[in-house]
Amino acid sequence: MTFDLANIIGLAGSALMVVAYAYSNVAKQMNLTVFNLLNLIGSLLLIGSLTVHFNLASMTLEIVWALIAILGLLNTFRKRASR
Repeated sequence: MTFDLANIIGLAGSALMVVAYAYSNVAKQMNLTVFNLLNLIGSLLLIGSLTVHFNLASMTLEIVWALIAILGLLNTFRKRASR
């Protein structure tokens, strides 16, 4: 493995997703906007990394992960708008 910019970006994305997971397990009251933003940004960084060092399984996972995070954000924004 080369330690290039793509790998640094991918590692940053992975770190954000781990932070989101840890947050979901320790937060007394989870902020879904923060949780989904961390997951979305993390998955987008990993997608960027995977465009350089392609892996089909990982790319598929990250695209689905990003879509789920977007749906989560949309649901959160809809709930806020209806209050």
